[in-house]
Amino acid sequence: MTSPDLIDLTTWTRREAFEHYRDRVPCTYAMTVEIDATAFAAALRASSRKTYVAQIWAIATVVNRYREFRMALTDAGEPASWPVVHPAFTVFNAERETFAAVWAPYDPDFGRFHEQAAELLATASSATTMFPQGGLPPNAFDVSSLPWTSFTGFTLQIDGGTGHLLPIFTLGRYVERDGRTLLPVAVQIHHAAADGFHTAQLLGDLEALMGDASWVGA
Repeated sequence: MTSPDLIDLTTWTRREAFEHYRDRVPCTYAMTVEIDATAFAAALRASSRKTYVAQIWAIATVVNRYREFRMALTDAGEPASWPVVHPAFTVFNAERETFAAVWAPYDPDFGRFHEQAAELLATASSATTMFPQGGLPPNAFDVSSLPWTSFTGFTLQIDGGTGHLLPIFTLGRYVERDGRTLLPVAVQIHHAAADGFHTAQLLGDLEALMGDASWVGA
């Protein structure tokens, strides 16, 4: 298992903000936006690739671009960052009306990631336990989907979650408006890890990646 890299506190520009929101005023915040996914949805309709897998890969790609969204705490409580984080995602069992939480190693090659994650989705859709892989690695961040409804706001109330620094994403059902396809995306993040600037930058990258969906492929 890869270990997180310690952050040099003497040069870290966010040290004061981290210490403030980690120790003195610990808090998380949530941001919900509608991503323009028109080109992304059209590319998927013309391909054999799975929408949910493509959404997960796109999120994991932009998350791995920024240290702020790969944050961790060492056993001694020191700030660190993972070299890479992997998506953990929910899979619905329609027969039981329950879900499983699984994870797939991030691969910058979408085709390779899709092959592994699509197989995992197919297997986990009949899982009868919440963690069929036996648990999630510490450098996994969470993605879940609510394809039954769209939303304009979504928050999680995490009891004792002030030590959880990795982001949490929730996706909603597409919304068709003025000829565009919009995807509700909610992200919850610890304020010690990232400010609103960083989250806005992340979501802008996600929209740009979905706007140029040539990577979706066959």
